Amino acid sequence: MTRLFDFRFVYRALLWLSLPYVLFHLLWRARKQPAYLRHIGERFGFYAPVDDKPVIWLHTVSVGETRAAASLVQALRARWPDHRILLTHTTPTGRATSEQLYGDDVTRVYLPYDYPFAVRRFLRRFQPKVGVLLETEIWPNLIRACCAASVPLLLLNARLSERSARRYARFPSLTRVSLQELHLIVAQTEADAARLAQLGKRDVPVMGNLKFDVAPTSALLETGALLRAQFGGARPIFLAASTREGEEALLLDALKQARTARLLTVIGPRHPQRFDEVAALVTQHGFTLQRRSANQPVSADTQVVLGDSMGEMVAYYAACDVAFIGGSLLPLGGQNLIEACAVGKPVLIGAHTWNFTQAAHAAVTAGAAIRIKDGAQLVQEVDLLLADVTRREAMGAAGQRFVSENQGATQRAVDCIESALRP
Repeated sequence: MTRLFDFRFVYRALLWLSLPYVLFHLLWRARKQPAYLRHIGERFGFYAPVDDKPVIWLHTVSVGETRAAASLVQALRARWPDHRILLTHTTPTGRATSEQLYGDDVTRVYLPYDYPFAVRRFLRRFQPKVGVLLETEIWPNLIRACCAASVPLLLLNARLSERSARRYARFPSLTRVSLQELHLIVAQTEADAARLAQLGKRDVPVMGNLKFDVAPTSALLETGALLRAQFGGARPIFLAASTREGEEALLLDALKQARTARLLTVIGPRHPQRFDEVAALVTQHGFTLQRRSANQPVSADTQVVLGDSMGEMVAYYAACDVAFIGGSLLPLGGQNLIEACAVGKPVLIGAHTWNFTQAAHAAVTAGAAIRIKDGAQLVQEVDLLLADVTRREAMGAAGQRFVSENQGATQRAVDCIESALRP
């Protein structure tokens, strides 16, 4: 007990010591994303008044978690129409994605930093009947405050990479007690459950991955058809989706060796604050560029389109012939490949996919994805796939089967929340 007390004391002391850095971090991020300076009070537990509807609270950190929650939000609204759905976020892009997806149908705020006074203010303001953390979110003071306030707090769709597990294992007592104070943890995969067990949470059930249940909307598929016409319906189109810093340069170098005639490459950077940086990089490599935001037909001599829009990645998948999923060419952990498979497009991924280890392995095994080692092999595979329509169609069909066979996590999550809401 003394050791746990010491860990909590040290953790809280470090939080207070880091307060100047927290404020500096907001200012630093605001250089490229001014939205970081909006709603700062929420990050410390100060919120506008709300009505007295009972609240179901979901924490979705950024874009990926917010999009993954779409099927769950829809199911919760149908199951408990008299409740208010509260979404909390950490990043402005997550909040913006929430606005695009849900509009005024949900309440959205920033989750406060893990200071005891801030999390207590948050709980007093909203008084949630149940809270749900998605994927990998372990905040000791928040968990302790929910436990003290008798708010059942669930960690659902839990994902814990080997890297994250090693980081949490540096503070074994604090991590173990925080996990045990959660009302329920349900993991995405058996591997995630095993890593959670090693950290001190035994008998973690498995629910699958919510991302498999997020169906492409008809509106985005229609936008994809319009984009295809705008890009040039007869041109072969290669999409580099959710690329991260350093990957675009490798890709652009390799594209100089592409053999496909009239190839159009669409690059969609993961982070919107990098749009201008990537545009400059494209022109520096000698490629002719147009921006999606210009909303103009793509010229026949344009070689690269910059996907500088928010919330349209599914539309880009629908418009392309072959998709590469970024974050995997360099050791960055990879991004979500499930959306591309759901749209029925052949997928290419790099070697670094620890954020989606099981999904990536299963997609390759199912014949829906091909793993490549570097930019040169990536472009070689793009050329081969664009020359073989039968192979592309077979991979696309395999991807849709792969997604269909792994659905069902949303209903399991609703069952867990319903159980927690019972008196």
